[in-house]
Amino acid sequence: MFYKTLLQPGRIGKMELKNRFIMGPMGHGFCDETNGHANERLIEFFRQRAKGGYSLIDLGAVQIDPEYNTNEGIMKLYDDSYIPSMRNLTDAVHKEGGKIMAQLLHQGRYANSREYGDVGKAPSAVYSNYTRETPREMSTEEVERLVEYYRQAAERAVKAGFDAVEISTNSGYLIGQFLSPLTNLRIDKYGGTTLEERMTFMHEVIAAVRNAVGPDFPVVIRICSSDLVNGSNINDDACKVAMAAEEDGVDAIHVTGGWHEATVPQATMDVPHGTFAYFAKRIKDHVNMPIILCNRMNVDFAARVIYEGMADFVAFARPSIADPEMPNKVLQCRINEIRPCVGCNQGCLDMRMRHKKISCLVNAEVGRESELIHDGKMPTQVRSETPENILVVGAGPAGMEFARVAANRGHSVTIWEKSDRTGGQIELNSVPPGRHDFAYFGAFLRNEMKRLGVNICLNKEATAEEIIADVKEGKFDRVVIACGALPITPSIPTSENANVCQAWDVLRKKILLGKNVVIVGGGAVGVETAEYIAKMGTITPEVQQFLMNYDAESIDIIKEMMHNGTKKVAVIEMGKRIGADIGPTTRWSMMARLRQHGVTMLKLTKVIAINDHSVEVEDADGNRTSIPADTVVLAVGSRSVNHLYSALEGKVDKLDLIGDSIEPAFIIDAVRSAYDAAYSI
Repeated sequence: MFYKTLLQPGRIGKMELKNRFIMGPMGHGFCDETNGHANERLIEFFRQRAKGGYSLIDLGAVQIDPEYNTNEGIMKLYDDSYIPSMRNLTDAVHKEGGKIMAQLLHQGRYANSREYGDVGKAPSAVYSNYTRETPREMSTEEVERLVEYYRQAAERAVKAGFDAVEISTNSGYLIGQFLSPLTNLRIDKYGGTTLEERMTFMHEVIAAVRNAVGPDFPVVIRICSSDLVNGSNINDDACKVAMAAEEDGVDAIHVTGGWHEATVPQATMDVPHGTFAYFAKRIKDHVNMPIILCNRMNVDFAARVIYEGMADFVAFARPSIADPEMPNKVLQCRINEIRPCVGCNQGCLDMRMRHKKISCLVNAEVGRESELIHDGKMPTQVRSETPENILVVGAGPAGMEFARVAANRGHSVTIWEKSDRTGGQIELNSVPPGRHDFAYFGAFLRNEMKRLGVNICLNKEATAEEIIADVKEGKFDRVVIACGALPITPSIPTSENANVCQAWDVLRKKILLGKNVVIVGGGAVGVETAEYIAKMGTITPEVQQFLMNYDAESIDIIKEMMHNGTKKVAVIEMGKRIGADIGPTTRWSMMARLRQHGVTMLKLTKVIAINDHSVEVEDADGNRTSIPADTVVLAVGSRSVNHLYSALEGKVDKLDLIGDSIEPAFIIDAVRSAYDAAYSI
């Protein structure tokens, strides 16, 4: 009954929706890079989500300004020439029983000269920490012309077959810039000292869009729940914006997080699911129209949102990338089969920040749907014509993903795992603070192994002799090596009594740490391990809530107990940057947390020697110092484990090597490697 709340039909204006699942807007980069037309790759990506049961597809950003646009993978509707390809997209979604909405967006000061050939144009010439440029202030006539561009784009959206349009004021984009006292310093009719005065541009855009689409066509407005930027609009202001938009005749409010310049994480793995739901609840209390809620959603929290009445619809952006069939799986009571978004951002947000097409750590099909689909089916929906008995050595992410795909294709799969548990790197990656969601992927793969009948043998160490014998006896037709990697031990002069260990052993809780801990290596593993150790002895969120609920301690003391643990941690990195291999959407918040916990971070520094109770280091200028170290933790990288593959080469006809056994990389690379190897059999 709990999940069935998401299956209730709903309505936005006069548009009827079959359930409460909305595919949220996102950057993807799938349209034609030379002209912005909707191409086969983009159409198939969205068609699969409509087929998977999402009632409404929010297409995401559609450029509306013919004078100021980019070919960086962003769609366009500023010219009639874009209508035919958009019609192909809307037709595809409609054929699968879904509806689709175009988001009218202008980046304003968030446009940068690298993409657009010139700095952004904005309400006022206020420097942007997002683009690191100062935009050009628009004249009154330019602003009035933009209103007309919104109207024309909305008119084209109707002609292209869209079922609704969405006006974007969120995330610090153009209309939001007009609303904010930080970025709107104008003295003409579009400026003012009050929020009501700064709403003028928004009012005019809504009126123009409504005029273009007619009285019955659904118009949605997407707003910030709070800008989360000091001195800018807060949730009280968002409530006023929502009420004003309702008076202007919009049909629903789509509530998202803050600006791209916010110093509060919004979409990283450390953000608890549904963190910003209370913002939407407050906005809902002020209006009488449907509320769409997004940001850090999973199916469990989404069901709670609808069940408790915090919002009327839930928009899934990254989760819809991870699993295009989520709504149908809920409908069919297959909750455990939902492939979870882990909030890593490695394949999606980080890629868009680098102006690349998105992919997904847990879903190797993303962005390749049009290439992989055959006769309307994806590879995992088609049985192999030559089923095999396959042995996979290693139950990490690569081994289990290979087994999942192969078993779906009708192969019989056995996994040998030398440890007493499955998961490999997934389990390690889920241990550090704020990285728990990786465990969801491990749980999904374990459930899939059970559902698909994959035989997993734990505590089973593979030998070349046994494998060769089993192959000769006909037990296995193919052998897949997915043994992963092991940590590297660097050649550093080390005293006999020094307490030295690997980061992996710390995360597995195999090591008793001293008070002073030095971590050698400032990559992702070193940074995550540093935070894990630095948080030892701090209070938990549950204790924080208890103390605050009963006013047992002051806020200052509570914050002190949150940030001051029992260990003194230092990270030593030879390179120019700590956390250089961490994605841009995640790194900044991880660095901020390390600073909060008082972690010493030394870059361009080399470890010269490890002594009994200290580490000798040398900086870029050749200066040497000694750092107290009761425990030294090594996090300098890993090496592939592929000796078994070498021993089997030439002795097993069908032999594959996948994942970190080829070359140490990220989980996203291991999953892609495994998927590609399995679907081709």
